[in-house]
Amino acid sequence: MSYNLITILGPTATGKTGLAAHLAYEFKGEIISADSRQVYKGMDIGTGKDLSDYIINNKKIRYHLIDIIEPKDEFNLFLFTKYFNEAFSDITSRKKVPFLVGGTGLYLSAVLQKYMLKKAELNENAAVKLNSLSMEELRKILLSIKPKIHNKTDLENKSRLIKAILIEKADKYQTVEAEIKPLVIGVKFERDELRNRITERLKKRLEAGMTDEVKKLIDSGISYERLLSFGLEYKYISLYLRGEINYNDMYKELNTAIHNFAKRQMTWFRKMEREGVKINWIEGGNISITKNLIIKSGFEHSN
Repeated sequence: MSYNLITILGPTATGKTGLAAHLAYEFKGEIISADSRQVYKGMDIGTGKDLSDYIINNKKIRYHLIDIIEPKDEFNLFLFTKYFNEAFSDITSRKKVPFLVGGTGLYLSAVLQKYMLKKAELNENAAVKLNSLSMEELRKILLSIKPKIHNKTDLENKSRLIKAILIEKADKYQTVEAEIKPLVIGVKFERDELRNRITERLKKRLEAGMTDEVKKLIDSGISYERLLSFGLEYKYISLYLRGEINYNDMYKELNTAIHNFAKRQMTWFRKMEREGVKINWIEGGNISITKNLIIKSGFEHSN
């Protein structure tokens, strides 16, 4: 099989970014981030951008889909797929190797399992506006754009009404355009070691000023509600800054939440495997073993 995409995935705190940057250096590659929060500007420590990891032997590895949108704006799966298409096309047109790197399972599946998405299905703002309308108003909207309704239950349930309207208003489909042939590599650690890595990383991020980062976002006009929607670090630090929990409780609850998040990530990856995605798991993300796997898969070593 001739691969045209290398994917590095795994749960949080497994060192995916550093590994991918080294591999991109070795194989003349560029990185496409598959992280739902690293797209936002000003959210650096909490999302683990670790931009210094992209500099290998004084060479900056080019990356895509990082720092491309303001925190006040919405980002979703539809936009991710759109920008992935653009980045993949750009990278391959310059004869570079694209590395898809991250831990957001939905984004990874959209590429590796080629999801097909309707734009309006993922338009959160439209859904919120429709939700403010009455059932009668929603029925009139749906019947105006689709007079013949085959599934009458759509008219009796508000959530179904909203979904039906969004689908009918969709003006196009979005999916991965290129013929993707991915070599998928997973980074894993033993459970206890991963737990230790998560806890130690959290301590380092707090020491590096993660609380100040969240305060700066609030001072810039980002609402508490918006920060809560980002989850994990931004949720719990916001609650602390708002005085709803003390520092110790914030740290303990956040640490537990990140551990649970890592479990959910692994559950998603196992689901991908059951659905036919072959993941080559590398214990500890060993660079040498991973590099040899890539070479055996047909990619040329360039350094």
